[in-house]
Amino acid sequence: MKYNTLIFDMDGTLLNTIEDITDSVNAILRLNGYPTWSVRDVMHFVGNGANVLMEKALPQGRNNPEFDRITRQYTDYYEKHCNIKTGPYDHMIDLLKELKAQGYKIAIVSNKPMGAVQELTRIYFGDYVDVAIGVTEELRRKPYPDECIKAMEELGSTKQECIYVGDSEVDYRTALNTDLKCISCLWGFRTKEELIEAGAGGNIFVEDPMDILMVLNRLNG
Repeated sequence: MKYNTLIFDMDGTLLNTIEDITDSVNAILRLNGYPTWSVRDVMHFVGNGANVLMEKALPQGRNNPEFDRITRQYTDYYEKHCNIKTGPYDHMIDLLKELKAQGYKIAIVSNKPMGAVQELTRIYFGDYVDVAIGVTEELRRKPYPDECIKAMEELGSTKQECIYVGDSEVDYRTALNTDLKCISCLWGFRTKEELIEAGAGGNIFVEDPMDILMVLNRLNG
């Protein structure tokens, strides 16, 4: 059976979102009188959703008595400021256009809030992406397999037909938990060394989005 479906992570894979995320975190921290973080710091906080992001960014983490309120503030603020400095990585639109031309089904699964995922998908990838899934109360977030399973159900695809594409250790574990082959992108928020240290040494590594076409051609013969 040939691969005909790709499930993409969003942050660090399709879109370079880190500056808008950092600016939003820092805006809320400043608003509440807390110290701010650099882009490089926040790059290592992301991947597991807003709660984990703010747990790492906020002094005392979840033990901070204001954690829930400040996390809600961040989520609300980010959804309104998620597309100021954000944009697709180089060659990403070219990749998606070619994948659609070749008949591939394409989904996005992300630990971002559903509203931000759907808005950014509409703006940048509306012509190419069939299904876009973010965090909801009904689905456990990655690395649980729920979002990927939901995407496959909506696409009518089997695990044997799907490849997962992401940039982080969370994506590696998501693919592992969903029993999917995984392509790891090296233009995102983690280095190859960090991914290998996290256990992803058996993944397929790519350095440019268009490399994914070569991988698919090789796997599908």
